[in-house]
Amino acid sequence: MIRRWMYRAEWKDGQEEEGVQALRRSGEAQALNQVKRGRLMTVAAFSWKNNVFLYYESIDGHAEPDEIAGEAEPYLKDWPGRSEPRKWIEMIDVFHFNEPADAEHWLRKHPVERRAGRVAHLKPEKVASYVYYHYQLQEERAFPGPKYEIIGIHENLLFGYQEFPSVTEEPVVPGRLSTKGTPDNWSDSRMDLHFQPWEDGHLYFKPIDTVFAYYIGEAAGDAHQANEGWNK
Repeated sequence: MIRRWMYRAEWKDGQEEEGVQALRRSGEAQALNQVKRGRLMTVAAFSWKNNVFLYYESIDGHAEPDEIAGEAEPYLKDWPGRSEPRKWIEMIDVFHFNEPADAEHWLRKHPVERRAGRVAHLKPEKVASYVYYHYQLQEERAFPGPKYEIIGIHENLLFGYQEFPSVTEEPVVPGRLSTKGTPDNWSDSRMDLHFQPWEDGHLYFKPIDTVFAYYIGEAAGDAHQANEGWNK
């Protein structure tokens, strides 16, 4: 069974540059090894300001973030809230158009040119509404969208993973709702009222830098690695 994971961490003050370098080394040494061993199908890391994100798809059990990004650990803050120290916060999956039925279903059938991350902030008072509308859309299978896209949340910060060119397929896994509550016109959900505007006035998501990205179908030789940000 394929399971998808998203994690967030924060760099220690002034440690962003060294942390990203260590994360890139960790990708080459640890993440790629996990992919070649067949434990992970896809694994990618992204950095934005003092934040760092991991996205990965586990095949054989759950790989912990430090098995993928261990070299970055000394540069990460500890998160409060538990008795034991922790560097990584698991983000909650709040939206996806599709989900893995099995490993064969989730294998990429065509080459992926770009694996990307993006972030946005919701207005805190709109988080519940955002989750409501998106879960409804997701489980009513109201309309299709990119197969591998996924959005996670921690507090009011959204992180999204995407692949390009995008692939759209009807989901194999049945939806979990039999209702028809999604607005016929999605703009009636007023997502424009849910997002905190950026300082430049932009709404919705902005792209972030890709540190590394590996996929099992590319790991037989030299796995594809993307180290550049992207613009959309």
